[in-house]
Amino acid sequence: MIDLDLCFTPATDLAARIRAGSLSPVTLVENSLARIAEVNPKLNCFCFVFPDEALAQARLLESEARAGKFRGPLHGVPFALKDLTPTKGKRTTLGSFAYEHWVPDHDAPIAEALTGAGGILVGKTTTPEFAYSSFTESPLWGVTRNPWNLGRTPGGSSGGSGAAVASGCVPIAEGSDMGGSVRIPASFSGVVGLKPSFGRIPFTILPSQFDQLSHFGPLARTIADACLFMQVTQGPDERDIQSLTTPQDFLAPLDTNLKGRRLALLIDSATRVWHPEVEAAIREMARRMAEAGAEIEEVTLGWGKLEDDLWVKHWGVYLATFFGHVLPQYRDKMDPNVVALIDAGLAMNAVDFKRIEIERTRMWGQLQPILARNEAIVSGTMCQPAAEIGRADHEYWHLRPDGRYASLDFTAVWNFVSPCPALSVPAGFTSDGLPIGLQLIGRRHDDRAVLGLGAVIEKMQPWAHLRPPL
Repeated sequence: MIDLDLCFTPATDLAARIRAGSLSPVTLVENSLARIAEVNPKLNCFCFVFPDEALAQARLLESEARAGKFRGPLHGVPFALKDLTPTKGKRTTLGSFAYEHWVPDHDAPIAEALTGAGGILVGKTTTPEFAYSSFTESPLWGVTRNPWNLGRTPGGSSGGSGAAVASGCVPIAEGSDMGGSVRIPASFSGVVGLKPSFGRIPFTILPSQFDQLSHFGPLARTIADACLFMQVTQGPDERDIQSLTTPQDFLAPLDTNLKGRRLALLIDSATRVWHPEVEAAIREMARRMAEAGAEIEEVTLGWGKLEDDLWVKHWGVYLATFFGHVLPQYRDKMDPNVVALIDAGLAMNAVDFKRIEIERTRMWGQLQPILARNEAIVSGTMCQPAAEIGRADHEYWHLRPDGRYASLDFTAVWNFVSPCPALSVPAGFTSDGLPIGLQLIGRRHDDRAVLGLGAVIEKMQPWAHLRPPL
C-alpha cells in the first residue's frame, strides 16, 4: 500500500524524521519505488529505475542512522537525476539513440554531491534529445506527460524531473537549465524550480568549460527543499573553472520581510502576448506583494522575437559543437527539430556567432539599470499554460499582425543575457486546472534573495499540499 502522505512530504521534513528516528530510509525508498511503479506507466517520467541499488543503499543508511552516523542533510532521502547527467556504471542516454548504450565511467559532481549528502538515487528522468526542447519527448523514450493533465506536456527539458516531483515519486530532483529547462517544467508542473546564479553549482558535463548558458538546479516541492538542494550541491569545485568561489548559507533564515523592498514588475504586454489568466495571476501576486509593503514599479524591456531568435542561433551552435559529430550515423534516428538546429549551427560562421555577444551586451545594458534600482524582477515563467502533447516549441514563436510577439516561454532570455538567478514558483491555476508559474529574477549572485521572495509567495499562497489527480 502506497502512503500518499509520505509521497508528498517535503524533503526537509523527511530528512528531519529520519534523523529523529521516526522514519526508516528503507520504508521511504520502498514507498518512492512503489509510487514510481504506479504512475510511470501514465507519465513516462523515468527512463531508468534502480530498485535493487536504492534499497541496498537505504538499508546501509538506515543502519548508519541507528548508529548515530549521518552523511549529510539528505541522509536517507530519495532523489532523481536527469538522464543528461553522467552516472558511473549507469546508462546515460541524453534521450538519443546516439547515446543509447553509453555507460559513463564517472559521476558528475552534482551526483557526487547529492549522494555524498546521504541522498539515495532511485532513478533517472526523461529528457528530450540533448535537452533541446521545452517539451519532453524523445525518439528514444517517447512522450512524457503532465501529472495535472495527461494530454499536456510537463515542460522541458527537465520534464521528467518536474513530473516526478509533482506526482510524488521523489521529493527533489535534479534538472539542468540552458534556456529554461528547470523553470519551464516547474511552471507547467506546479513545483519550485531554480536556475541559480551562473557558476553556483559546478557544471562539468560538457566538453567545454567556458559555456555560459548552462546551469544545474533543483526541482522541489518547497522553497526549503530547494534551499536544501542548493546547500549540498553548490561549489566551489576546481573541476569547473567558472564555479563561484564564495558559497552561500542556504540553510540560514531567508529574508521574508517585504516592507520597503523595491521590485520591478515586468509584463511588457505592448511587446509580448500573455495568456490572460497567466498575466492576471502575476499581476495579482504583485499587488499582494505591494500590499505587504513592497515598492513595485512596472518596467518594460521590449524584448521579443529578435532576442529569442538570437538565443536560438546560439543554441544551434551549442548543439552543433557538442553533438554535430553524431549526425552522419544517426541523422535518420534523431528528432528532426534537433537535426535542423544542428544544421543551422554548423552553417553559422564564427564572426556572425561572435556578433551575437554584441546583442547580449546591449540587452545587459537594458537590464542592468532595472536591477540597480530593484532587488528583483517579478514576471511570468511561461507566457502560456502547459501546451498540448504533439506541439513543438517553434509553433509558438511568431509575430502577430499587431506586431506583438507570441511565444511559449519567458525563460531563455535570462540564460542568454545574464548570470542572474531566476526562480519559478507556483502562482495558482488556470480555469481548466493547469499550473501557472511566477518568475523572480534577482541580482547577480544573490540567490538567497530570490528564494526569500519565493518564500513570501509560498506563505501568501501555499502550494505544497496540492496534489495532481493521479
